This record gives sequence, structure tokens and C-alpha cells, in this order.
Amino acid sequence: ARGPKKHLKRVAAPKHWMLDKLTGVFAPRPSTGPHKLRECLPLIIFLRNRLKYALTGDEVKKICMQRFIKIDGKVRTDITYPAGFMDVISIEKTGEHFRLVYDTKGRFAVHRITAEEAKYKLCKVRKIFVGTKGIPHLVTHDARTIRYPDPLIKVNDTVQIDLETGKITDFIKFDTGGSCI
Repeated sequence: ARGPKKHLKRVAAPKHWMLDKLTGVFAPRPSTGPHKLRECLPLIIFLRNRLKYALTGDEVKKICMQRFIKIDGKVRTDITYPAGFMDVISIEKTGEHFRLVYDTKGRFAVHRITAEEAKYKLCKVRKIFVGTKGIPHLVTHDARTIRYPDPLIKVNDTVQIDLETGKITDFIKFDTGGSCI
């Protein structure tokens, strides 16, 4: 038992992946990445089990290796890459864009969005700290660190991030009755 775990049994996989018990013994263990194991959806499950673009893991691998799949504007070739809440998944070949959002039962729904909507994402502010030389930093729920945020932004607020530049374009305060993550 040296080092990190490399396997995940199907029975121990998160329920919201909706994998059946009898198809095999193992489930795809998500790679380390911006989202936690219990709060993410590996790319292979999204492409194979949700969109039905592939029948087997090998086919998913071939799709990813042709660099068709972008997550948050970056090409991802790892089939177990952990995509999580509010991530934008773009498929170049079909011109489709998806945003991962939860349905009422806490599962990831396949939510199609327009190309215009795919240019930004909403992130929740997890913490704010002052780094070296007094530079304020802000950390979001998907582990992005942004320097020099607006001083009005506090923890639990929602920020809108432009995916191409990684800059904050807008933010929503966290208060009762407001729409927020």
C-alpha cells in the first residue's frame, strides 16, 4: 500500500455516476485534478455512459487522443480527467458545448449550452488570502488562484470567469434570496 490508490471498485464508486453493479468489478478512478473524487465525473463516464458517443473505454481513449475534447477551453486527453460542477465541456467535431450542473437528485445532468455561454464559467470563492508582498489572492471551488481580485469580493461569493483569459468579469454577492452557487 505504497503511494496513492490506483483502483476504484464499482460498488464503492459515487452513486451519482449511476454505474450498474454487474457490468464489471472496477470503475474508472478519476485522476487527481481540480475536483474531488466524490464531487466529479470522469470524462470516460460522461462520453460513454451519458452521451453514448462510445461503447467501450478504448473508444473513449481514441476520441480523447484525437484532441477533440476541451474542458474549460483546454484540450484534455486523459480519459479519467475529473470534470466537476460548472465545468464547460466542448466537443470540437460536433460543435456541442455542455455545462456540468446537478439535477434535483444531486446527479450530473447533461446540460447543453450555446457557444456564447461556453466562454465563461461561474465559480464559488472558497478562500481569500494575502500572498507574498501583500498581493491578495482568491481561490475558487475548482482550485483556480486569481491574483488581485476586486476588494469587494468575499468568501462564498460567486465570480464569473472568462475562460480564455482566466480573469474575473463579474461577481454576485452571497446573501439571502440571491442566486448564487
